[in-house]
Amino acid sequence: MNTTGALGRYGEELAVRRLTESGMTTLARNWRCGRTGEIDIVARDGDTLVVCEVKTRRSARYEHPLAALTATKADRLRRLAACWLDRHGGPPPGGVRIDAIGVLLPRRGTPVVDHVRGVI
Repeated sequence: MNTTGALGRYGEELAVRRLTESGMTTLARNWRCGRTGEIDIVARDGDTLVVCEVKTRRSARYEHPLAALTATKADRLRRLAACWLDRHGGPPPGGVRIDAIGVLLPRRGTPVVDHVRGVI
C-alpha cells in the first residue's frame, strides 16, 4: 500500500468529518474530470457549491499543509469547478466557492484540521 495515498485518504476522511460537523453535505469525493485532474471533495453549503482541496502532512516542520496551495493548483481547481458545473447543470443559486482544508498529523495528540473558506 502506498503510504502517501493512505495519508491523503485519512486526511480527506478527517476533512469530510469537519465539513459535515459544520453543516455541509458531501456530494462527491475524488471526482475526476478527464485530464484536468481531481477534486478532493465536492460539497454543498446551503445553496453554495463548495470545491474543496485537502492537503495533509505528518508534520509542520517544513511548511503548513495549506502552503502547498499554489497559483497553478488554484487555476486547476477553477477549471475543475467549471467542469463540475458543466456536467451538473450549471451553478447553484448561491454560486461556487473554493475552500481548502489543511490536515496536520502530529506524532502525538489530536490531528489539527484547518478549514479556510473562499481561498480563491
